[in-house]
Amino acid sequence: MNDKLLRIGSTYIPVSNVELSSEWYVNKLGAELSYKDKDKAILNFADQSIFLVKSKENQSSNFYDIHGAEHFSITFEVNGLHALEAIHRDFRDKGIRIGSLEHRGHAGRNFVFFDLDGNKFDVWSELSPAYKEK
Repeated sequence: MNDKLLRIGSTYIPVSNVELSSEWYVNKLGAELSYKDKDKAILNFADQSIFLVKSKENQSSNFYDIHGAEHFSITFEVNGLHALEAIHRDFRDKGIRIGSLEHRGHAGRNFVFFDLDGNKFDVWSELSPAYKEK
């Protein structure tokens, strides 16, 4: 028996409008909608379940570090720099609010993007070794 945490199965993201947000995630990010009611939507994409949860105004999954810089709580991975550049162009063409391609002093490159509620996400050009093995 393997008594350790194996993976993250679900992530919860606060949104102000479940209907609009679920449409945005489906149309802009290619998520698959598996359930929706007035308070939440369950989406499947990036190899996990994402719950969009109706929350109070001005909520987001972002947080601020000790220096006051806003951070994302999720980093998505793509397979290589060419894939990162392609998804960056695709997001730009779809009108998604994105940041520029960055080099943060470690392997690979990144960029950030935002959903309708200002939830900030990261995209990294390097697949984790365990995922590459699959």
